Amino acid sequence: MNGLAKPILLTLAFIVGFPSIAGSQALAEADVASNTVTTASSVRSFPAYSRPTEKQKFKNYAFDAVGPYPFVAAGFAAGINQLSNTPPEWHQGAEGYGRRFGSDFGIAMVSTTTRYALSEAFKEDELYYRCECQGVFPRLRHATLATLTARRGMDGHRVFSAPALIAPYAGSMTAVYGWYPGRYGAKDAFRMGNYSLLAYAGGNIAMEFLYSGPHSLLSRVHLGKIHRTPEPGPEN
Repeated sequence: MNGLAKPILLTLAFIVGFPSIAGSQALAEADVASNTVTTASSVRSFPAYSRPTEKQKFKNYAFDAVGPYPFVAAGFAAGINQLSNTPPEWHQGAEGYGRRFGSDFGIAMVSTTTRYALSEAFKEDELYYRCECQGVFPRLRHATLATLTARRGMDGHRVFSAPALIAPYAGSMTAVYGWYPGRYGAKDAFRMGNYSLLAYAGGNIAMEFLYSGPHSLLSRVHLGKIHRTPEPGPEN
């Protein structure tokens, strides 16, 4: 129940504007009209790609790791796990809830930190960019593929992202071998990581379809939603 409750809860949390426990992404929208491009098949306008600065990426990481939303998401997840008494070794009451809250928050912290650190090592831009396409299925495909891809280089071309794949499992593996009861093992960690990855995809879909402008609640989930001119430097 623990692994199943978490992705359902956190995907719903994304819908109301909270990031998922597996880690989160930033919505990159610009407010500079001269820097927008419009596709021939759609009236939706998007900024031309501008690589975020290291400061912007770190601010996104800090907000995702220790901002208010991870605390709220961990609180909800801990409540669900408390109701299902998962894991039962942690019992009930305030102490049990505290252990579950700390566990869920810890998983999120490890996943977010892993994603950020590996993305820096691989020189990838992990922020989420809404699709310039039109139509439900193309946009759904874009949001789903973005779960395991990132942008690289000054032109922002898409690549498969190893950090995006590793991060959810880093969080669940750390929990299972760090503080979960001894009866949990690699199979449980893998299952929990799968659910976390699924919840992460749900968050992308929420960002793609529910964002309604620069002043909406969803747009304020991350600090780096606006990209400015990137810092000069060689193309990666």
